[in-house]
Amino acid sequence: MTALWIAHVKVTDPEAYGRYARIASEVIPAHGGVWLARGGAYVQLEGAERSRQVVARFPSLAAAEACYRSPEYQAALDHARGAAERELVLVEELPA
Repeated sequence: MTALWIAHVKVTDPEAYGRYARIASEVIPAHGGVWLARGGAYVQLEGAERSRQVVARFPSLAAAEACYRSPEYQAALDHARGAAERELVLVEELPA
């Protein structure tokens, strides 16, 4: 089953977070991720507001988790630490 990578982000240091985003923009597709949403318009209905929403589809939950745990993504994530408040969840999609 495919899986979604869903991140809700409030950027606090745009320069550092920009470095993360540039690296992650290459790492996620290299691990099979396909961008579905990256910071577009949104409507906050519940919960803590995060100004940036990111969604990517992966071939499987295992592929999404492997991407997150990869040395390449962890190197990108080093730039996001302290530069944003983030929530990230990986979830299996229902079959079509």
